[in-house]
Amino acid sequence: MEDTSEVRAKHRFDENKLHAFLRRNVPGFPQSSTPLHVRQFTSGQSNPTFYLAKDGCEYVMRKKPPGTLLKGAHQVDREYRVQQALHRANFPVPTPLAYCSDASVIGTDFYVMSFVKGRIFRDVTLPNMSPSERKQIYNAMNSTLAHLHSLDWKQLGLQGFGKEGNYCGRQINTWARQFQGATKLASLPDDPTAKQLHEWLVDNKPTAEEKTTIVHGDFRLDNMIFHPTLPKVIAVLDWELSTLGEPLTDLAYACMQYHYPEEMPIQLMNPKQEVFSPLERVPGIPREVDYIMAYCQRRGHPYPLPHWHFYLGLCLFKMASICQGVYCRALLGNASSEFASNYKEIVNLMLGVGLEQIKRAEVTGSQTSSIILEMKPVLESQPISERASQILQKVKDFIKNEILPAEEMYFKQVQSADTIWCVPPIMEELKAKAKAQGLWNLFLPAQSGLGQLEYAFMAEAMGQSPIGSEPFNCSAPDTGNMEVLHLYGSPEQKTTWLQPLLDGKIRSCYCMTEPAVASSDATNMECSIVREGDSYVINGRKWWSSGAGDPRCKVAILMGLTPNKDKSRHQQHSMIVVPMDLPGVKKIRPLMVFGSPDAPHGHFEVEFTNVRVPATNMILGEGRGFEIAQGRLGPGRIHHCMRAIGLAERAQQMMCDRAIKRKAFGKELARMGVVQHQIAECRLEIDQARLLTLKAAHTIDKYGTKKARKQVAMIKVVAPRMLTRVIDQAIQIHGGGGVCQDFPLAAFYAGARSLRLADGPDEVHLTSIGLQELKEQALKSNL
Repeated sequence: MEDTSEVRAKHRFDENKLHAFLRRNVPGFPQSSTPLHVRQFTSGQSNPTFYLAKDGCEYVMRKKPPGTLLKGAHQVDREYRVQQALHRANFPVPTPLAYCSDASVIGTDFYVMSFVKGRIFRDVTLPNMSPSERKQIYNAMNSTLAHLHSLDWKQLGLQGFGKEGNYCGRQINTWARQFQGATKLASLPDDPTAKQLHEWLVDNKPTAEEKTTIVHGDFRLDNMIFHPTLPKVIAVLDWELSTLGEPLTDLAYACMQYHYPEEMPIQLMNPKQEVFSPLERVPGIPREVDYIMAYCQRRGHPYPLPHWHFYLGLCLFKMASICQGVYCRALLGNASSEFASNYKEIVNLMLGVGLEQIKRAEVTGSQTSSIILEMKPVLESQPISERASQILQKVKDFIKNEILPAEEMYFKQVQSADTIWCVPPIMEELKAKAKAQGLWNLFLPAQSGLGQLEYAFMAEAMGQSPIGSEPFNCSAPDTGNMEVLHLYGSPEQKTTWLQPLLDGKIRSCYCMTEPAVASSDATNMECSIVREGDSYVINGRKWWSSGAGDPRCKVAILMGLTPNKDKSRHQQHSMIVVPMDLPGVKKIRPLMVFGSPDAPHGHFEVEFTNVRVPATNMILGEGRGFEIAQGRLGPGRIHHCMRAIGLAERAQQMMCDRAIKRKAFGKELARMGVVQHQIAECRLEIDQARLLTLKAAHTIDKYGTKKARKQVAMIKVVAPRMLTRVIDQAIQIHGGGGVCQDFPLAAFYAGARSLRLADGPDEVHLTSIGLQELKEQALKSNL
């Protein structure tokens, strides 16, 4: 039998008495005269574990170790009880069969359970598996842990199995006693590192109320049996440390392996074996942040997790205490493992990693401020899931290899066509390629599975090129219009308009601002939408209807006035779907942006004269226009701002290239202090704008668009301002070339300067930010 040996001398017992017990007490146990076959598992550092077989039937026995034991340790009766409860709940555990508290049978308490056939992975790096298989195994492990913590321990009859509250405090005390007790039992000197870690844990225990769930207490990959061929957990083993307590300690225990140093043995039970390979370097194994986020999603737990370094430090202290017990039992001669005498090295490594958590907590602050908690995902080197990271790399590669090389051809095709309001063939080729790679509709979480924070990085990459978004079907205003229809559209509207937009078969425009009124105050809008029977009749003129020049533009979403004297100013406007081929819809003229028509996209002035649309085209209901607009503009502004950051990065690169290659007054521009300062200032502004925008994206993901209003308003001011300054500086370093057609900087600048007006001028956003800040400060003052 693999992973077993002859029963070690110090663990031998009367096998005949055990055989007789099994015949009497285990249901279905063979009653023949065939002898019982007994082997000892090489695993099981605390409670010796044995393989039992007879007449083709296989079982596992767990018992207390012999000799002097620490008080409260090795309670196999608790293991048996929790496995009985979990088995009834269909949680994957071996079937518990019989328990014996009669020491006269084999000398100690023991229990018997079914033998589960499957795979046990001793090496957490899964060296013989593909990246996909590794990912699936870790995902199954994560799902199993979330399942365990979701079980109702009261319904399972586990009252009294542990105490509610202060679990972490009790754990600190328990493992301090265990460490000290084992040390004294073996007549060893006190360990100053263990004392330091213990004192830090006492001083930094979280004060927030703890959750109470069933906790395993030793949740590791090698304590699970997986299906022989599938990435499925079929049994969780070793419930000796299980109790009721704070579930995050189990999560931290599972994540300890992410922090093991390279000198850590791969298999803790055999410290002589090959040393550890850090998990972050193993293809397919999720990063720690992804593993934690997956657990939080399954449990509906807020992310990021405060006090994470404390939980890791507690688990490392616990593991060090367990290993100290194993080492001391080896000195006393009653350890289960033949390698137990080597465990002193493991104790030192665990305590060392625990001290690393102290240092990290001191850097970030153990009692982390709310702003740091909110920014934690943003401050990670790449705060997105493994899947999103892979998509992002594909997007970056596509932009580098396909889109940027196609820019020149795209604009040549526009200029050489019969009309500049055309569909350049190269764009259709790019779209087909991107769609074939699955890089399609990435902006919409329901389609892509990406959060706003994850898509923000992709929007930045797309923003490097003026044509960077359309190949992925992620162009404005289509993205905003699709969001509106997805969030607020009726089933009919989704079938008729949303699906063709998602498929990339048509395009759209958004009609909001008006030439006759100051549209920065949107309540000024006068374009009327009047109900007449089963229709609405629209009359008015709109301008800056972006996208209306595209021949594929088949539909507009129009915001207009639906007068109702009984409603407030912000409840008298509505949004309605308007097919562009209806009678009365007339494109008056394209508006020039700093002299450019911005073809083939275009920003048109459009007149609506007695345009009659079905009443079913009203979105959400009359008077809901501003409500819809807020839901639309939040994510859309994230996209705008991250694209602005991407374009700023390109301008910065052009600036640096020019400074390196261009000479003036006998030396390269890059060697001039003033140019170096200008480049540095631009870098500061780009990175600051990025962090603020990612913060806004994270806030939308976590709390929704409404809660992110202030952050969204802030980035709408900061990002366009930053972009115009960076492009302007790049133009300055390019000299005359910067304002002519030989470089794209002039076109970049025109777009950047107009962006400061799109979705509202700076002054409107500054007013909103100021009012919200005053309100928040007043609330703080009254606390």
